[in-house]
Amino acid sequence: MYAIVEIAGQQFKVAKDQKVYVHRLQGEEGSKVSFDNVLLVEDKGNVTIGAPAIEGASVTAKILGHLKGDKVIVFKKKRRKGYKKKNGHRQYLSEIQIEAIAASGAKKTAKKEAAPKKEAAPKKAEVKESAATVDYSSMTVAELKAAAKEAGIKGYTSLKKAELIEALTK
Repeated sequence: MYAIVEIAGQQFKVAKDQKVYVHRLQGEEGSKVSFDNVLLVEDKGNVTIGAPAIEGASVTAKILGHLKGDKVIVFKKKRRKGYKKKNGHRQYLSEIQIEAIAASGAKKTAKKEAAPKKEAAPKKAEVKESAATVDYSSMTVAELKAAAKEAGIKGYTSLKKAELIEALTK
């Protein structure tokens, strides 16, 4: 069984008990992390492809350690011009070990979906009642778009911050 999962902005083909070096993850050594953005799962010949991700699928991993990668030298030169630049860096990495691949029924995703459905109706009522008390100017554009989506405002994706605030205060 293997899966293709997106971890820290990159896609990896992973299998159980495999060790993978990925961009530095938040978390301490020995802690467990779960990745919900699973793009493909293969299990005994059955291939499941997500559009773009498989709902309910997750990959669980354990952080083995944080380290720095090999040194990468960046050398730039323009011939006959006397221009030479040498630079380099070492990438910060995390070593993880894949512990489990859940094709469906991931607990973490199910909890996220179940909780908002129960509280969805009270939140909309609270937003309408407390619209005057919410400070929209301190919110980010992403938070404003989420509030506009909850309020049922159409075309909120193309609005700018000031337009979103104006539409939410009406």
